[in-house]
Amino acid sequence: MEKEYFAHESSYIDEPCKIGKGTKIWHFSHIMSNSEIGQNCNIGQNVVISPGVKLGNGVKIQNNVSVYTGVVCEDDVFLGPSCVFTNVINPRAFVERKDEYKQTLIKKGASLGANCTIVCGSTIGKYALVGAGAVVTKDVPDYWTVAGSPAKKIGYICECGIKIKFESNNAKCEHCGKEYIKDENDLVKEID
Repeated sequence: MEKEYFAHESSYIDEPCKIGKGTKIWHFSHIMSNSEIGQNCNIGQNVVISPGVKLGNGVKIQNNVSVYTGVVCEDDVFLGPSCVFTNVINPRAFVERKDEYKQTLIKKGASLGANCTIVCGSTIGKYALVGAGAVVTKDVPDYWTVAGSPAKKIGYICECGIKIKFESNNAKCEHCGKEYIKDENDLVKEID
């Protein structure tokens, strides 16, 4: 049976794993057993997908990213070049802590900038944007833009990736016209 995905001849794919139709896996990447990759994903050069990782459809992973056990990426997530995940809070080379892995969830449409670090146990909200080089140590709500070390909110971002500006508790994207509302806790929702 012919594969429904592309894997460069220099990549390694351990069985069993699930790889969706239309996915592309590029040079020197390693897909480890029991991982799940959705349809139409693009896995860049020198990427490691560890056992048990789950990637939704349309996920794009740039070069030099290691996605460790415990990471779940929903559909349409973007992982920038050399972004970093952890899966244990207190690692030691001489103490095995595989039973202490913490889940990290990257929700639909979120983007992680180049060289950012996501400390395990964090949730990155849908369509959120993590700036290049940021160090995320806690949850990032939907539609927030964060940057710095540790990462702090610097604004809000539309689903289309353009900065949105709130007047009072309402905002309308100047690019695509989507409308948003912000509550008293600074949490943002799209208005249907």
